[in-house]
Amino acid sequence: MKFLEAFANIFRVPDLRKRVLFTLGLLAVYRLGGHVPTPGINTARWTEFFNSAGGSLFSFFDMFAGGNIRRLTVFALGIMPYITASIILQLLTVVVPTLEKLQKEGELGRRKITQWTRYLTICLSVVQSATIAGGLQSMKEGIVISPGFGFVVLTIISLTTGTAFIMWLGEQISERGVGNGMSLIIFTGIVVEIGRAHV
Repeated sequence: MKFLEAFANIFRVPDLRKRVLFTLGLLAVYRLGGHVPTPGINTARWTEFFNSAGGSLFSFFDMFAGGNIRRLTVFALGIMPYITASIILQLLTVVVPTLEKLQKEGELGRRKITQWTRYLTICLSVVQSATIAGGLQSMKEGIVISPGFGFVVLTIISLTTGTAFIMWLGEQISERGVGNGMSLIIFTGIVVEIGRAHV
């Protein structure tokens, strides 16, 4: 009962209500975007392949990507390139004196590190999406409708843009919403997939 009362109080404070609704709105956009398929893919063939590989590493990563790998959407890379980029830069601050100095500079230094994290995220997304495109083309199941250089470029653009958009959503939630945006996006994906698994 106290929980319901506390939840109701959230909507009585105008600023908090605005932040909660903003967060829920962007999370809804994230879920909607998770239904846009990657261009050039035979989704029926991919679904068959994914289901035949059930219980594999694919399923594990799919849970963190909110089902976007299973559907092979433009959000298939999820937020993982951003998390990887953040970890790499955190590890480099111990080794690279310039990064260590930046970290100690306060807000200005943190902004610069955040900017570098974004750039590294895009680079990792390009590499990962190119690898995925190559892997899909090498499969014999007819998953790719028209294999070739055009498909590779289109896949790189689609998946990298998807990751950049998720990164932007996460940052917007962190700045203008409630809580850590990246964590909420991961949490939403996991909750949706757990719910789907139990239906």
